[in-house]
Amino acid sequence: MGQDYFFVRSFIRFVASVLVKLPKNALENDVDLVLGGICALEQEISWFRSEATKWRVQLAGLTLQKANSDYCRFLEELSDSSTHHAVALAAFWAIEMVYNESFATCIEGATDTPIELRGACERWGNAEFKGYCMALQKLAEKYLQISATDVQKQAEQEFLNVLSFEVKFWNMSSQP
Repeated sequence: MGQDYFFVRSFIRFVASVLVKLPKNALENDVDLVLGGICALEQEISWFRSEATKWRVQLAGLTLQKANSDYCRFLEELSDSSTHHAVALAAFWAIEMVYNESFATCIEGATDTPIELRGACERWGNAEFKGYCMALQKLAEKYLQISATDVQKQAEQEFLNVLSFEVKFWNMSSQP
């Protein structure tokens, strides 16, 4: 839980950079979609603090594990002003979609998910969050379609990087 908390803190800064990267002529709905993500992340960080207290997880002084540290560094790199907005949007969508799909798996059908974890699974695996992820996908695709080929290729590479970081993060999380 502590590792997730610190990842979300880095993720908030990344999503804020996505908002800043949007073109000045971006549609209001595009801006609102990204801004909505930032607002949701404020609730998420509060939830992590509350859960950490409930589970007696000390957040202060926590050392980031390598997988988390590397992932957060990757987000910092994507936050750089030189990253094209379509690339950042594609990464934003990929991160959120992996989270949704992963948690949806533990609430679908008969699973062996412990009861104390079902709340977290329902929080991020629900249909409403899936709808948000699909809206992010459409937004990323919209900007990628009007981007140069090199931007599209970079977005594809960063998408693959997100998947790699996610696998490492989930593997880290499953370690005792």
